Amino acid sequence: MAKTVDARRQDRPLWLNEDEMAAWLANSAIMISLPAALDARMQRESQMTFFEYMVLSVLSEEPDRTMQMSRLAARTAASLSRLSHVVARLEKRGLVTRSRIPGAGRRTNTTLTDAGNDVVVAAAPGHVAAVREYLIDNLEPADLKALQRIGTAVADAVDGGRPAAPSAQAGAGDDGDGEGDVPEG
Repeated sequence: MAKTVDARRQDRPLWLNEDEMAAWLANSAIMISLPAALDARMQRESQMTFFEYMVLSVLSEEPDRTMQMSRLAARTAASLSRLSHVVARLEKRGLVTRSRIPGAGRRTNTTLTDAGNDVVVAAAPGHVAAVREYLIDNLEPADLKALQRIGTAVADAVDGGRPAAPSAQAGAGDDGDGEGDVPEG
C-alpha cells in the first residue's frame, strides 16, 4: 500500500512488476470470463440471466422473501438503475412484486412471488453445478480462504468504505426505488 501512496504523491504511475502483472491478468480473466460463462449457462439452462438469478436468489434467502431495493442493490453489487430495470422485467414475468414502503420518502420493497421462488429453486442446482465446475472445484481449501480474503479486500477498496446499503431512515438519501429522485448531498 505504501508504494501506491508514494507514487500518487509524485504524480507518476507505479507500474506493475512481473508478479503483479501476472496476478492482475489472471484476475482480469476471471472478472471477464466467469460472469460471461455463468450468464451463458444460466440463460441456456434456466432462461434467465445470471444477474436475474442473483436477484431472485438473494430474495429467496430472506425470511419473508422481501427486501428494500437499495439493500437488494447492495447485496447484488448493482446500481439502483440497473436493478430497477431488471426488477421491472421480473415483475412482468410474475416472479417478483414491488410495493411502496409507507412513510416519508419513496422507498420500495421487492418481494419474491411463489412463482419466482419456484423458478429460483429449479435453477439453483444448475447454478451451483456451474459455480463448482468453473471455480470451487478447481481450488484447494487454502485457495478458497485466500479468495474470500481477496474478494473482501477488493470489495472494500471498490466501495471506498461506504456502507453496504443507504440509510433506511425516512427522507435520508435515495429512496431505494431505482429512480434516483432524491439528490445526494
